[in-house]
Amino acid sequence: MTDPHFAAYSFVDRIVEWIPGGRARGTFAIPGAIAAFPSALVAEAVGQLAAWVAMDRIDFRGRPVAALATETLFHGDAKPGKTLELQAEILACDDDAVAYDGRASVDGTVIIEMADCLGPMLPVAEFDSPDALRERLALLRDGGAAPGRFRGVAPMPVDVTHRVSGVELRAAFDVPAAAPFFDDHFPRRAVFLATLLLDTKMRLALDLARESPALRGAPPRPLRVTHVKMRSFIAPSQRLDLGVTLVPAEEGVKAMLSAKNGDRAVATARLVIGPDA
Repeated sequence: MTDPHFAAYSFVDRIVEWIPGGRARGTFAIPGAIAAFPSALVAEAVGQLAAWVAMDRIDFRGRPVAALATETLFHGDAKPGKTLELQAEILACDDDAVAYDGRASVDGTVIIEMADCLGPMLPVAEFDSPDALRERLALLRDGGAAPGRFRGVAPMPVDVTHRVSGVELRAAFDVPAAAPFFDDHFPRRAVFLATLLLDTKMRLALDLARESPALRGAPPRPLRVTHVKMRSFIAPSQRLDLGVTLVPAEEGVKAMLSAKNGDRAVATARLVIGPDA
């Protein structure tokens, strides 16, 4: 069985340009056998490239975790079988936090742009082996890792508990008790991934937007997500209450996304959805 570490949720195969503490370019070959590679995972790939630069800059004393992203623009999709071309630029980095911009392209065309992302730094040894991370970075910079280890992540199942067609919905979501991605990101402390949560909420919002008269029957597509904020870690087996509310927007509709654990807010974001041309 393939070791899930650096396989089940790692999206940088090779680093092709490296400016220590400043910026990097890398690639990730999306396996052709998986069903899909959602936009939220493309954003994760950019964030992981930025994390490698940030961890190296502070000698692997800490590692960034997702917390804030001011704006992510979606220009296109990443198809299985294609190669992501990743770029990350570090704006500021110390033992407390990293700020960065980034983008991802396919065949030279930008499909995602990320601006003003901020990740707090937490002690790396709580989440992963510092030596294993150093060895992995050395491999990525020296020829790269073997592609094709990622086996995909199935869409997370939810139970819709309330729905007003084209306006709002609520859903119950049970975080898996175990999954291969926990052994990759992070093996020493299982934390449900912010980008998988965002992908789940985006799927709900796009499904609801299909019923919105603002799109006039056109298939919906994500245009940009803003004000992404993770307020706490999500542990395995937690039950979350997800919310989506649609309001009119100039381009189509804006979805207000939320996730709560009981009365406590866990994550929020705003997604702008427009008609697919």
